[in-house]
Amino acid sequence: MNVFDIIGPVMIGPSSSHTAGAVRIGRTGRMILGEDLRRADIGLAGSFALTYRGHGTDRALVAGLLGMKPDDERIRNSFSVAREYSLEFTISEVKIPRAHPNTARLHLFGFSGKECALRGASVGGGNILIQSVNGMETEFSGDADTLIIAHQDMPGMIAHVTSLMAEHGVNIGNFKLNRPHRGFQAVMTLEIDGNLEVSVVEGLRKLQHIDSVVYLPANGGS
Repeated sequence: MNVFDIIGPVMIGPSSSHTAGAVRIGRTGRMILGEDLRRADIGLAGSFALTYRGHGTDRALVAGLLGMKPDDERIRNSFSVAREYSLEFTISEVKIPRAHPNTARLHLFGFSGKECALRGASVGGGNILIQSVNGMETEFSGDADTLIIAHQDMPGMIAHVTSLMAEHGVNIGNFKLNRPHRGFQAVMTLEIDGNLEVSVVEGLRKLQHIDSVVYLPANGGS
């Protein structure tokens, strides 16, 4: 157990689960989209749906979508900040079978026309678990540098990716593959030790049959 586990994150309250975790989910969604948001459709399930107004979960999610961190003093005024940045958003209550009690489902749209969808849970102490990206199951916390690699389900794809990373001395701490249908698109999620050089990410993007590579620095970067 470390000090963070005992005292929790540095954050704007009132709740690490309903506020700090929500900020991190929103910020992760922004990073996956990779650009400023034009619109966000936010669905809340479980206790998020029941208590989001009192705990400020709605404001925290919007703050994260704007790029704020859990200790940003602007979180309480995130709706006003969203208007300044022309971010439109909707908030609704949704039913997600067998979901964690503190779950948010986000559908995000950027100004360039890009969009992405993700589902994340705030699991306590400001910690999160991202459970799906664009309909593909994932499982990462954001506590380590993470790669999300969408690719065609072809023989040798895992070997191509891991070989390139080994050539650059990158150690993989955790790996997950999801492929809903054989021979179509699949997604690798890799949590790695240490920072990743830009050249490695660019090298991955140049591999044959790679559709996209998203790099998420640990805890949302500096």
